[in-house]
Amino acid sequence: MKQIICLICIILLVFAQSPVLAQDAKLTNIIVTNTRDDLLLFLTVAGAFKEKTEKAILSGVPATFSFYINLSRSRSLWPDKSIASIKVTHTIKYNNLKKKFMIIRSWDNRKPVIISSFNEAKKLMTEIDSLKIVPLSRLEKGLRYQIQAKAELSKLTLPFYLHYVLFFVSLWDFETDWYTIDFIY
Repeated sequence: MKQIICLICIILLVFAQSPVLAQDAKLTNIIVTNTRDDLLLFLTVAGAFKEKTEKAILSGVPATFSFYINLSRSRSLWPDKSIASIKVTHTIKYNNLKKKFMIIRSWDNRKPVIISSFNEAKKLMTEIDSLKIVPLSRLEKGLRYQIQAKAELSKLTLPFYLHYVLFFVSLWDFETDWYTIDFIY
């Protein structure tokens, strides 16, 4: 019996690390711009919703996307100077009884968005639009800067002891590579 359990665990580990099952999520449409007062970031995550992710969300399991954004001043002879490090989250919860999605975006100071369209919910989960990075007063004109961004689907925290029974749910976690934008202010 122990040999069968070990064999099953090995097969699951091989499948979990197989490139065939690897998530191909990536950041797209990354735009750095400014208003009169602030530096802004726009971005989209493509390929974040796979079949397993959608099924888990539609069954009522909440999911959280975390976005990590770092702004630094690029320097030639010295290490880069960190200016800002930001983490924002988007959380989606589906209410099976009401057939509604609730999306909470940590950087958006409004109340939670409640909608019934799954496509609209996925769009809200995968987009950041007009995120204020820093006030322009913290940047110096004519100097080089760099923004790095990354997104990940946070690991699930299941209630009670379900994480022992549903250990396979972590197979739908994803993490994008770091994307870098260089610019001169």
